Amino acid sequence: MSQKVPPFAELLAGCQRSAVHLETRDVYGVAEEDADFAAWHGGWEYSLDDRPSWWNGFHDAVADAVSRGVAVRRARVVSEPVSEYIRYEHSRTPQNLAAGEDVRWLPRRLASDLLLPGNDLWIFDGRLIRFSLFAGNGRFVADVTEDAPDVVKRHAEAFEAVWGRAIPHDNYEI
Repeated sequence: MSQKVPPFAELLAGCQRSAVHLETRDVYGVAEEDADFAAWHGGWEYSLDDRPSWWNGFHDAVADAVSRGVAVRRARVVSEPVSEYIRYEHSRTPQNLAAGEDVRWLPRRLASDLLLPGNDLWIFDGRLIRFSLFAGNGRFVADVTEDAPDVVKRHAEAFEAVWGRAIPHDNYEI
């Protein structure tokens, strides 16, 4: 695994066909989300119609990729009943959809016979993986990349196995 990891927006900007994201944790402690999570936990809900209040650089990068014909898909493997953080993510997923992502959810109980990667990841054009490493408390530690074809192939197959079983966001109720 290489140690110099380009920014996410740069990796996505270089995509021509696909970018897939697999999330497998029930709790994240991403510093950039702390204030929004606290506001949500306190009862605040954004309005999807008030795009300037929530649209950010991530959404720009995804929307740009989708406009170039890149398929951007996200699959989340979750325990049920879901954690508070997953409830938060679910409530914010319409933002991802508005940017052009396709998002699905797979209850962990339906994934027992699948071989899942040990870390969350993005796969860009089936050629490069960006693993996201997290501490036990959900805090982000580091991103690392991998481009060995056999490793990319195995992880792409794992993503597709999850995707094939996962429930589209609009049909997944928590």
